[in-house]
Amino acid sequence: MDIITIGDGMITFDPQTKGPLRFVHQFERKIGGAELNVILGCARLGLKSGWISRLGKDEFGRHIINTMRGEGIDVSEVKMVEGYATSLNFKEVQESGSGRTFYYRTKSPTETLTQELLPEEYIRQAKILHVTGVFPAIQENNRAVILRALQIAKKHGVKVSLDPNIRLRLWSKEQARSTILSYLPYVDYLLVGRDELELIFETSNDLELIEAMSLYTFEQVIVKDGASGCYSLINGAWVHTPGMHVAKVVDTVGAGDGFDSGFLFGTIRGWPIQKTLEFANAIGAMVVQVQGDNEGLPYLEEVEVFLGKREMIER
Repeated sequence: MDIITIGDGMITFDPQTKGPLRFVHQFERKIGGAELNVILGCARLGLKSGWISRLGKDEFGRHIINTMRGEGIDVSEVKMVEGYATSLNFKEVQESGSGRTFYYRTKSPTETLTQELLPEEYIRQAKILHVTGVFPAIQENNRAVILRALQIAKKHGVKVSLDPNIRLRLWSKEQARSTILSYLPYVDYLLVGRDELELIFETSNDLELIEAMSLYTFEQVIVKDGASGCYSLINGAWVHTPGMHVAKVVDTVGAGDGFDSGFLFGTIRGWPIQKTLEFANAIGAMVVQVQGDNEGLPYLEEVEVFLGKREMIER
């Protein structure tokens, strides 16, 4: 397995009209979840991908697991549990493409995934374990589950990728900060937003941020900056990789997850960091041009066409 992740899967209801959710009358059913999006993006790029999760034993759970299996993702460690409903969210999208998410994920079937049930052998055989701050935010028990998974990964020499993906609708700043800080000693690749970095280390000063991160053994620190691209921390200084121009932003949800999948693909392929970041930026740009959390996640040949490295013959 190239990469595995641990995280929730949800049914996402996308609005059929833009504007405040209270005025939306029709929705389209899709699937979503931060970790789900990343692993789906990795699978479409051609990586051998696996997912550890728990879903409700209901029609929505069946839809998610069948969809993920159809995308070529190993779902042998995804269990459907009785007595729990599969999590839901409803999206609100503004004319600009930005929006809000409203979650309905209590009680979550993920609470049945305990530290003792983590599949150590499954984690051991992966090249990278990717985690985010969303899963531990859902409920307190999940924080210990992720910490234990990171410890297993380090025990077996598996690289760890972390996207804090801090959702303050799910937990407080204090809870997010203390939890993420407890994970950082195990992290090799930190994929973070500038606002998240400042929240975690409680400073907006560049030198103080760099000094704080120097206390850890990160191989790469990547700061995602939306349409502007991203910054990598190289030899104590920020190096900018410009973003890609898009004609129209349709939906920004999932762009960061798409970026993560591109970064992980380039990392596993052993690409130089600048090539990896250009590739990741391209995927983020492609995702925002498509409505939905993961519908815009591309296949490898589509990224190559977008980057001008492959010719597309339309007819």
